[in-house]
Amino acid sequence: MIAKLSGRIDWLGETSLIIDVGGVGYLVHCSARTMRGLPQVGAAASLAIEMVVREDAITLYGFLDAAEREWFRLLQTVQGVGAKVALAIFSALSTGELARAIAAQDKATISRAQGVGPKLAQRIATELKDRVGALPQPAGQVAIGAIASAAETGPTAEAISGLVNLGYKRFEAAEAVAKAQGQLGDGAATAVLIRTALKELGK
Repeated sequence: MIAKLSGRIDWLGETSLIIDVGGVGYLVHCSARTMRGLPQVGAAASLAIEMVVREDAITLYGFLDAAEREWFRLLQTVQGVGAKVALAIFSALSTGELARAIAAQDKATISRAQGVGPKLAQRIATELKDRVGALPQPAGQVAIGAIASAAETGPTAEAISGLVNLGYKRFEAAEAVAKAQGQLGDGAATAVLIRTALKELGK
């Protein structure tokens, strides 16, 4: 099984590339976000690889890091999510944004990806909610568990709803409220949480 490829980029398309490794060109499919992060043709590159073997084809999917590959695998455990849809999700959202959206049950953000309707977004958010905390998270982010807890009930959930009504994305609101709760403690009132969260969002 191929798990990593390091070589020089021979060709770049919209959602795929050819990477030359020792004179052998490998066709690798990637998300639009990954493609934007690659250097120009002729430059050295290294990709984490997921190799999918089927009766009629062997397909390579490439990622800038192993964490994104883990997310790729996790997404496909959800019924209705195949490789194409998983890559579409990564084209629309970073892994950090996706983790926070799932923790906050932000179906609207997940459905921004091409091919992901409201029902599939709901399934992704519901089925992966308890599993995202085990995956690597970007440094400096609020803990996924704190975001999930803030989104459940009580003043924090009310504060999130208030921020969403002001036009913020649900996952952004949930992250800001989780930060505010961390500063203020568990007994903070909704209005105070909103004011503190707005300061976080304004940074």
